Amino acid sequence: MSITTGLNERQKEAVLHTEGPLLILAGAGSGKTRVLTHRIAHLVKDKGVNPWNILAITFTNKAASEMKERIEVLIGQDATESMWVSTFHSMCVRILRRNIHLLGYGQWFTIYDASDQKVLLKDIIKNLNYDEKLFPVGKVLGEISAQKNKAITPEEYKKSVEDDFRLSMIANIYALYQQELKENNALDFDDLLMKTNELFTEHPDVLKFYQNKFQYIHVDEYQDTNTVQYYIVRHLAGDRHNLCVVGDDDQSIYGWRGADIANILDFERDFPGARAIKLEQNYRSTGTILEAANSVVSHNKGRKPKKLWTDNEKGKAIEVLKYDNEYREADFIADNIRRKAMSGDRNFSDFAVLYRTNAQSRVLEEKMVSNSIPYRLLGGTRFYERREIKDLLAYLRVIENIHDDVSIQRIINVPRRRIGAATVDRISQYGYEEDMRFYEVARRSKELEVVGNAAATKVVEFIEMMDRFRTLAPVKGVAKLLEDIIDTTNYYDYIYQQYSEDAEDRISNIGELISKAANYESTAEEASLAGFLEEVTLVADVDNYDEDSNSVVLMTLHSAKGLEFPVVFMPGLEEGLFPSSMSLEEGEDSLEEERRLCYVGITRARQRLYLLHAECRRTYGRVQYAAPSRFLSELPSQFRKQEPKRNIPGHNPFLKTRPKMGKGLIDNIPKTVDQDYNIGDRISHIRFGEGIIEDLEDKGDDLFVTINFDNGQKRRLSAKFARLKVI
Repeated sequence: MSITTGLNERQKEAVLHTEGPLLILAGAGSGKTRVLTHRIAHLVKDKGVNPWNILAITFTNKAASEMKERIEVLIGQDATESMWVSTFHSMCVRILRRNIHLLGYGQWFTIYDASDQKVLLKDIIKNLNYDEKLFPVGKVLGEISAQKNKAITPEEYKKSVEDDFRLSMIANIYALYQQELKENNALDFDDLLMKTNELFTEHPDVLKFYQNKFQYIHVDEYQDTNTVQYYIVRHLAGDRHNLCVVGDDDQSIYGWRGADIANILDFERDFPGARAIKLEQNYRSTGTILEAANSVVSHNKGRKPKKLWTDNEKGKAIEVLKYDNEYREADFIADNIRRKAMSGDRNFSDFAVLYRTNAQSRVLEEKMVSNSIPYRLLGGTRFYERREIKDLLAYLRVIENIHDDVSIQRIINVPRRRIGAATVDRISQYGYEEDMRFYEVARRSKELEVVGNAAATKVVEFIEMMDRFRTLAPVKGVAKLLEDIIDTTNYYDYIYQQYSEDAEDRISNIGELISKAANYESTAEEASLAGFLEEVTLVADVDNYDEDSNSVVLMTLHSAKGLEFPVVFMPGLEEGLFPSSMSLEEGEDSLEEERRLCYVGITRARQRLYLLHAECRRTYGRVQYAAPSRFLSELPSQFRKQEPKRNIPGHNPFLKTRPKMGKGLIDNIPKTVDQDYNIGDRISHIRFGEGIIEDLEDKGDDLFVTINFDNGQKRRLSAKFARLKVI
């Protein structure tokens, strides 16, 4: 059977065009993965290209695995074993493991996640004597990440902001942050890309090796690439220009994290002589859903013209529904799902609820629970970010890399060993002043007299235990090593003592981690501790999505890209929420990205689509009036079913009468708390003192406020009863 059997004419054209730059503009549901896999199979089977000369890059491990499996079906597993099919970050790790010594790093560097980065940045801001209130860790991290996405080094950044006092101080933080990362033999996610680009730029011989190796390059989701990824692709393409990129400018939704839509819009300018092929036939959705998607996205100006079409049935009208508030909105969603599933018309797994912000999930979760609907929440706390998992991974990371000061400071007193914060601070400060790593100062804490004898004894005992683990690691294997750590430290006892309410859940999570390690060791070609840590660090939320689980999926619209469902609910289509208030303030480019996000949401639906909005919604303790999203008015009227306001009978938790509308704020709603609170507010409490609001949780008749108090305590308090005062 020919490789092109079953392809439509445009797909076939893309598969057979193998030489020179190629841009495949693949609309939603147009079979882009099919085209990529068949193109790669054609290169190997029909053109005689060696598999090891082919590179395919995509954005999630899930997509990479699916792509490789499909290629194996076409040309056999043997042909794919030497082929690189991976994410950008995994590819860069593989290149850096082999070559990063040329940049002054050790081969077995640690990869820091966001929480590790924040710990390191907090210490740096403290050591520089900067006020953390003026330089919030999250915002500083965002600024540093933005520079790395554009391949801007600390030195280049400092020159560009020398006339701005505040940004110059952030430049100092950036420079010291990079220095500390290097001394910790660690990279963050942005560094994986940044250092690969640096390697290719500064070491032409290394670049030449990979240019000769990768003679045919494929990049999926090209619209999501940032500047440094663009540079890497250009480096690898070299003079051959056998570069095939696949993407859809209408699905470019990650500008907020550095993606540059210009990369796909300007491809033909960047690679002269490039061929452009449009895939516009959709195999996923009904005609009605596609008409709606086309109509909304056509209002964007910064796009390449294309129009999705299908041979599928026209399908039912899209339902646009209005409710009093988010509770009634969620009632309809839960009631609809429950009735359809109970009647046997649908499985729970047929439904997805896609929303703009994670904050919308709380009410939806409540309604799922009260209606006994099984659900999965994607985009919440990731498995590998849970405290007990982070603790055990920190042990493994220190065993692998003793220069990882962030990880060692996390676990030196976990479980508790009577090594206090003051002891840790003194060791850290001594290392900073004497240019020594934390592990070495801790090992020599007695002879250096850094801390008192009793504290030093405890610290040295900890280091000796870690040294024993490091000796055992090469012979034990990862799963057995984890079990030894748990047994030696009595970690389960610690969990029962510290987290008695949910101890069983946490221990179950640990069991899952051990199972993950055992599975890794049984499937990896060359299992190692470094390989395991790399695998768990690079996993994404969507990689954990289990299509076989019979449960409703709750997730953000950003997380949903690449997925599809028979029935989709999109709640919260209101001005200020979707499109977001920030996009309305930032201008047309930001608003167009919000519209593309709406397009992505619409095109996740195969058969039925429900677009919902509420007249008012409680946000951070305030009930605000909400006008319908402009995206609703951009739908073609002949393809939508506009329902009048519908309310499922039941108690409305905060709206008793039709409100008088002020400037966005509803003035006559009965308040359950006597003042408004916002994240970041400074608060005074009669018992705990002063602190900063970290989180707010609206319970309808009460507001629970999570506060980080200056005395080091974190408390979740009822605004109704705690007598909090905004300073």
